[in-house]
Amino acid sequence: MDNIKFTAQDILHKQFKEKNIGKGYDEADVDSFLDDVIKDYDTFNKELDRLNSENEQLRAKVDELNRQVEVGSSMNNGAAASQPISNATNMDILKRLSKLERRVFGTQMNNGGEENDSHLL
Repeated sequence: MDNIKFTAQDILHKQFKEKNIGKGYDEADVDSFLDDVIKDYDTFNKELDRLNSENEQLRAKVDELNRQVEVGSSMNNGAAASQPISNATNMDILKRLSKLERRVFGTQMNNGGEENDSHLL
């Protein structure tokens, strides 16, 4: 945007020097052309502003999505690290439950002639 020399207002208010020498341009034709240039210039500026705004929104969305990915990755890494602990805990619970079942039901079975599994505890 630093290379832009004229604003729409600069073009609108431009005054050309008059010369009496030779043939000149039709003033109405020049004014009509400059009016069209100003309209295009305004349209380009509006489109540029819209695109800059959209670009800012998209950058903000990308930043938000990147943050979500980072949070998701850190959660997955934490879950993966805690998974073996969880499995070990679940395995311990299953072993304890199995021992408890043997103790409770093994005693009843011993009364029925089965061997005592108390040495497994």
